Formats: sequence, C-alpha cells, structure tokens
Amino acid sequence: MKKLFLAVIVFIFATAFAIQQPATGLKAAIARGKTVYENTCLACHQPDGSGVPNMNPPLVKTKWVLGDKKALAKIVLKGLQGGEIDIDGDKFHNPMPPLESVLSDQEIADVLTYVRNSFGNKASLVTVAEVKALRAKLK
Repeated sequence: MKKLFLAVIVFIFATAFAIQQPATGLKAAIARGKTVYENTCLACHQPDGSGVPNMNPPLVKTKWVLGDKKALAKIVLKGLQGGEIDIDGDKFHNPMPPLESVLSDQEIADVLTYVRNSFGNKASLVTVAEVKALRAKLK
C-alpha cells in the first residue's frame, strides 16, 4: 500500500512539473509562434504570409525567411528602416519596426520558427539561444 501511495505522489509531482515546463521541439515552437504571429505580425504580413503589395513584404518562400536565421532575427530585433526592400522584383516600402523591447527571446525564436515552417516554407527551427546570443551581440 505504501508503494502504491508513493507511486501516486511521484506521478502527481512529475505531472505538475511537466505541466509547468514549456513544451519543446519543432511542433511546440510552431504552435507558440503562431500565437505570436497572430498577435504581432499578422496585420502587416497577412494571415497567409502574403504581405501587402508595395508596403509589407511577403513571408512566402523568400530568401529573407529561408536564408540566414541570424539576419532574419536581426530584422525582428532591430527592425528594417529606410529605403525599400526588393523581393523577386517587387518593391516594398513600409518599414519594419524593431521588436526587441516588445518580444522576448522565446517569442522571437518561436515566431521565426513558425514563419520558417508556414506558408509553404520549410526550414530549421530558430532557438532561444541563437536569439539571445544575437541580442547580446547587437547591444
């Protein structure tokens, strides 16, 4: 009876601990990133990632999204101001605001992982450690 009671107590504590821990892995990052995207990015980049012609660039299969993760994270952290962006011959003029004081490292890693794996994109996940290191380097 004592062994059963002890097993139940251990199970309860283990379950409570697991619930408090953020889910890890690609699927969990994408799920969390979708929420960040919907709350922060959707208005400019649209529900389908297509952007707004001549204003906000698309996030669909572009070198900006599928290329260098650090360059993409830097855009989210520091924004992209002035001039225009050329994506596949289309010009976009609306500046990207810096989000370094708005989003945590976890939120940036998750939203970039979401964008890099949505809208027909398929790329590696962005880790919190990568974002944290870049944020420290850019200070």
